[in-house]
Amino acid sequence: MSSFSADWSRRKFLRGALATGALALPGTGALAGCATSGGGQESTRGEKSDKNPLGVPTDGSLEIYIFNGGFGDEYATAVHEPMFKKAYPNVEIKHKAEVDIKGALQSRFVAGNPPDFVNDSGDGQIPLGQLVTDKQLFDLTELFDAPAWDTPGKKVRDTLVPGAVEQGTFGPKPYVMNMALTVYGTWYNKVLFDQKGWQPPTTWDEMKALCAEIKGAGIAPWTYQGIHARYMVWPLLTMAAKLAGPEILVDIDNLKEGAWKHDAIKESATALAGLKSSGWILDGTEGMDHIQSQGQWVAGKAAFIPCGSWLENEEKDVTPKSGFEFAMMPDPLLSKDSKMPLETVYAAAGEPYVVPAKAKNPAGGLEYMRIMLSKEGAKGFTEKVSSLTVVQGAADGVKLPAGLTSAKKALDAAGDNVVSWMWQSWYGTMWNPGINAVIGDLLAGRKTVDEFCDGCEAEAKKVRDDDSITKYTREK
Repeated sequence: MSSFSADWSRRKFLRGALATGALALPGTGALAGCATSGGGQESTRGEKSDKNPLGVPTDGSLEIYIFNGGFGDEYATAVHEPMFKKAYPNVEIKHKAEVDIKGALQSRFVAGNPPDFVNDSGDGQIPLGQLVTDKQLFDLTELFDAPAWDTPGKKVRDTLVPGAVEQGTFGPKPYVMNMALTVYGTWYNKVLFDQKGWQPPTTWDEMKALCAEIKGAGIAPWTYQGIHARYMVWPLLTMAAKLAGPEILVDIDNLKEGAWKHDAIKESATALAGLKSSGWILDGTEGMDHIQSQGQWVAGKAAFIPCGSWLENEEKDVTPKSGFEFAMMPDPLLSKDSKMPLETVYAAAGEPYVVPAKAKNPAGGLEYMRIMLSKEGAKGFTEKVSSLTVVQGAADGVKLPAGLTSAKKALDAAGDNVVSWMWQSWYGTMWNPGINAVIGDLLAGRKTVDEFCDGCEAEAKKVRDDDSITKYTREK
């Protein structure tokens, strides 16, 4: 079993994001087949120059796969691909938008014939940790050390908020470019709350009292993403960390035995399980997918839903034209004696992009990333998907919608009190289908809190005991 240390500061990353205004929004089975060699294969390169520092071939093709989820793919077709085409007019861009990345590309990775650039995101994500272990990803060091696209005198890495490169690092090398910083919390319709005189609860006792009032008004207090029940892991872990401190999240990342049985995890799970036993979850939620449950929420059938700050953009086509305003609140405190303040939020750089190790045109894939991480490319991303990015100052002058403004306000209020974790990226199958199924059973009333904790422990043990999985660690 090999192990790498990921000792870096997420708080430093988030402080940098706040200082530069570079807040952003947005995201798993093992890769089948034998591990292949990778991380350094070179296909045809063009001649390097000041205008072409990565040696992109000036003809041929560039094959791009974009996850067609909450962000859609217009940011690619309307912003980044035209920028690439302007610089390399003789390169044919082969664009594909795909909902199920794993279904579309897993066999191609195994066969050694992957695309040149992949937005590996969504429910059908190919686990990033497994791709790294199988040497299927290109080392992005060359990208981050290249001259910035439109910031003279700086390398790409120097134009990003602190920690952005490290967020995609596995062991000693960066393999993933994360474009967005997602802020997570509990969402509600501010217009509805103002009309009813409801105040966002600050403690779980206040949440229970408000849920009873909401139900009395004929509205379901809560819904969640149903078959993707893992969305509820975000408030569960965030509330637990507020109660006991962020160290419990480090223990979970490091696969420490018993981490999922911590008293704070149990108390948080008990709170969420109470939503079901109290009849405060929208009928039918368990069988819905994220599109259906979020659609019910914007339609006013439920008052609260957990999600990342991509929610507003994902629901833009079904959001009522009037009477609705996206608002995000930090998850409530389980106790007034909590170690972290109410304002604490979970936030993390996300929406991953990779260049496969066996890409036919890896230089083109790296150059496409360099374009995305330009000020022009990042600003276009923000404008198209209502998301800010890890590029410093790229959102200056961009008018932000209500939901993103609310998320940024929450992060501003959090200051250094921001929590994050890495196990979702490091051990994709532990996240889904693993703990997705366990928390689904808890929320449906099929598992007790102790059984939930035992189930999560079992999923962590599977990873811990599997010598074929590369292990990563981080420090407090």
